[in-house]
Amino acid sequence: MYRSSKLLLFFSVLTLQLWANEPPKNKKTNVIIIISDDQGWGDAGFNGSDIPTPNLDALAKEGISFSQGYASHPYCSPSRAGLLSGRYQQRFGHENNMPYNNPTENDGLPLDEIMLSEHLKTQGYTTCAIGKWHLGDHEKFWPNKRGFDDWYGFYGGGSDYWGKPKKGDQMRGVLRDGKIVPQEELTYLTDDFTKAATEYIEGYAKEEKPFFMYLAYNAPHAPIQAPKKYYKDVAHIEDGERAAYAGLVVGMDHGIGQVIDKLKEEGIYENTLIVFYSDNGGHTHGASSYPYRGHKGMLFEGGIRVPFVISWPQGLKGGKRYEECITALDIFPTALAATNTALPSKELDGVNLLPYLKGKKKGQPHETLYWRYSDGAGYAVRHGNYKLVYSGYKLESFLFDMENDPLERNNLAEEKPAIVKQLKELYTNWTKGTVKAKWQDPHAANVLKEEKKRQHFIDKASAGEKKKDI
Repeated sequence: MYRSSKLLLFFSVLTLQLWANEPPKNKKTNVIIIISDDQGWGDAGFNGSDIPTPNLDALAKEGISFSQGYASHPYCSPSRAGLLSGRYQQRFGHENNMPYNNPTENDGLPLDEIMLSEHLKTQGYTTCAIGKWHLGDHEKFWPNKRGFDDWYGFYGGGSDYWGKPKKGDQMRGVLRDGKIVPQEELTYLTDDFTKAATEYIEGYAKEEKPFFMYLAYNAPHAPIQAPKKYYKDVAHIEDGERAAYAGLVVGMDHGIGQVIDKLKEEGIYENTLIVFYSDNGGHTHGASSYPYRGHKGMLFEGGIRVPFVISWPQGLKGGKRYEECITALDIFPTALAATNTALPSKELDGVNLLPYLKGKKKGQPHETLYWRYSDGAGYAVRHGNYKLVYSGYKLESFLFDMENDPLERNNLAEEKPAIVKQLKELYTNWTKGTVKAKWQDPHAANVLKEEKKRQHFIDKASAGEKKKDI
């Protein structure tokens, strides 16, 4: 009798512990979007990187990673505008970075666009934005005015990793709900953003309301700054610039591990949809988009094909590699489907990926994808296996067979003019549903300078070549 009582007590305690760690059955799925900044395809372990990212690798193993996951734009601000609106940023004139000098109070993601945060808030979600914003400098565009209950981060496009704003511009430092965070409260921004995320999860895990967190690390964007503790893991990387950059990635990966551990500790990991991706391809300060051609700012694969993972243990069977093309525009409708939330009033350009990831729907989520910057100074179209790129660097059109030439080595534009014409017509028709950029940035001019510099190196290297008489 005594032994039976002890067993009954043991199983009662065990049951209570299990109940404590399980989310309420009627609670909607939580959503966390983790976005890295300028991290190249070759900077994530699950893509074969020399930089160790064990926590991202584990997330990819427990979830679904994508071999053709695309950002919707080759650089920062427009990419984020597409992500949070679920729409091509060219539909509302946000296809360039915020003005570098003298922005006006109208420069930002238009207020009549419905952001994911705003929509989920109407559906009973609590919302939190942490890290980099870059969607408008004026206060009316800040996260706490765009559907986020809580905000901890900076509103500009870049920051010193120690949180030090430029002299005389304190508001460009780290803010909490729009108020300056004292310097003595800051350490290293990657760690500070991780700490804010884990504290938020702990505070809201037991709430009746589900939550949406937008965790936008500024790592590994320049400047290249990281504490020494993160360089122990990259001692094997002998290239100094690459090793210095790798420390930023390692710090972010450590932080993502802490966020996932906190979700598991609170018993809500299974019921949380986690999306991780980079806002665009790798920059040129130690990052790598290898083996793909190009880098951030370009419309070759290295500028737009990025590390991309979706994990949702309760709703998706993990351990898969999905091979079809997807885009960051798909995150908005996929999150709504996972949370059983109605679509917003504005039409989305993304696709709900869940039927494809569950194997209930075959074929390609997208027949055609588009990219554009600076009102067409550069553009690209991916249609089936073919990709057309008009390079704003080289002022030339390229056509690639992505099935047989995913590294974009063989330009077929002259060989297949009919396909070039077909893809150009698709692009022209798509532009009819877009508007001109509401502001400009120097990207279109800068890329010409970059291409000229590239050619200078080649010309200098070949200057001593002996010419044979003909």
